[in-house]
Amino acid sequence: MSERFKLENSTVWSFPERGNWATHSGKYRGNWSPYIPRNIILMYSKKQDWILDQFLGSGTTLVEAKLLGRNAIGIDINPDAVKFSNTNLEFACLETSKIFTKQGNAADLSFLKDESIDLICTHPPYADIIRYSRDIKGDMSHLKYEKFLQALGKIAEESFRVLKKKGICGFMIGDIRRKGYVLPLGMSAMQKFVNEGFKLKEIIIKEQHNCRSTNYWIRKEKTFLMLAHEYIFILEKP
Repeated sequence: MSERFKLENSTVWSFPERGNWATHSGKYRGNWSPYIPRNIILMYSKKQDWILDQFLGSGTTLVEAKLLGRNAIGIDINPDAVKFSNTNLEFACLETSKIFTKQGNAADLSFLKDESIDLICTHPPYADIIRYSRDIKGDMSHLKYEKFLQALGKIAEESFRVLKKKGICGFMIGDIRRKGYVLPLGMSAMQKFVNEGFKLKEIIIKEQHNCRSTNYWIRKEKTFLMLAHEYIFILEKP
């Protein structure tokens, strides 16, 4: 674990050092820094709680859950992501926890009981900015802005159902730009969860670092600013 880690105490988070302890790396495009789930898990859960990540990716959230002694379930529609995560989860750990991965659709959590999850900690795609598969049916990373938000409404509904009362849902998402104009994906996504009954506890601004497209946008002649922030929303089920 990085000796530089400290629990965040404001609504602006910035991690110039991405975090490479345990099996963490930046090999999986678009995965989030382990500093983020580590903060969320430590702030909003206790040991042996059950954590859910419906967009498993490379398994960053589950690796942190294992290191911190939380039980966790990770879901991804892409079988390659599940395999990659399983590899990243193959390490010895002093903490005792139950860790499960499953190929599945984030919009269908029927295998989970109502109010069975203590904390949701996840990082969905940003509509179709990065496509994580070629032709997997139901892959939300193929959806344009409007259809992505429609699908996210179902994610919010299922998240509300499986989360315990007073449970926390934390997720990170950023805005996107189309033809020079900003589409407010972050706030629109948050509103989908509020519409399902969640109460908004925190809006955290996360500064972007180490983005692969940064050099491209710096060189490109443009009449707009480079998007350099993302949102982390912390919502509570009342």
